[in-house]
Amino acid sequence: MTVHKFATINDRKVFYREAGDPSLPTIILLHGFPSSSFMFRDLIPHLADRFHVIAPDYIGFGQSDAPPADAFDYSFENLTVHVAGLIEHLRLTSYVLYMQDYGGPVGFRLFTRNPAAVSGFVIQNTNAYMAGVGDMPAQIFLPLWEKRDAASEAAARGFLAAETTRFQYQVGARNVEAISPDNWTLDQALLDRPGHDSAHLNLLEDYKTNVALYDSWHQAFRHHAPKTLIVWGKNDPFFVPAGAEAFLTDLPQARLVWLDAGHFVLDENAEMVAAEIKASFATP
Repeated sequence: MTVHKFATINDRKVFYREAGDPSLPTIILLHGFPSSSFMFRDLIPHLADRFHVIAPDYIGFGQSDAPPADAFDYSFENLTVHVAGLIEHLRLTSYVLYMQDYGGPVGFRLFTRNPAAVSGFVIQNTNAYMAGVGDMPAQIFLPLWEKRDAASEAAARGFLAAETTRFQYQVGARNVEAISPDNWTLDQALLDRPGHDSAHLNLLEDYKTNVALYDSWHQAFRHHAPKTLIVWGKNDPFFVPAGAEAFLTDLPQARLVWLDAGHFVLDENAEMVAAEIKASFATP
């Protein structure tokens, strides 16, 4: 059974889903943009017999607090601070990190803060290499990172539009009718909260701070060599297959599994992904 909880971290309410016996190995599921822990609703039951599962919503996402941008620093470092606070609150000392999209920057920051606590990576369509950035996001975000002005911000706002949210879920799917409309309906309702566009634009701009950390992350990958499973939707136009292959440069022991899927893979592949995670990380 999955339970739904809140914790107060740095005076902010952080929502998280929890399942499985806490005595089992812990896996923390870190969601992407524009989603929340809701994206893991089908995966969690498949993992809960072998893992203690924790799936938080970042501040500004899902059911967690979403303060206005003038009252909260919407940066990847600050998102990470609040996830780290939840980990400390739950007294978790060893865990696998499952990372998709925005989950990569949050997870890799957690890893470099405390590598001894991270028992492994599950990397799913998230980036730590510029080789993985597709032409579509590059054309939008490189100008924003170079200079945030009316023109670059207007282009970035396209990532907050309803048609883009739906596209992110459906692109690359084997059968679009297998992709639940609940995904983009919920995400868009939260994206469209009054004034919340500023929070997301700040994060889109701040993504450049992740790129600046790539070299240090690569060094940490090589030094600590965490056990790694890469499951990658090969039809993703945002984070392209070269991004998956690039991890093998610094994590040569990683297992790479290609999925016939796009950016979000779990609506069609939750059972397969769970089986791969269990094969790599579950205790006998």
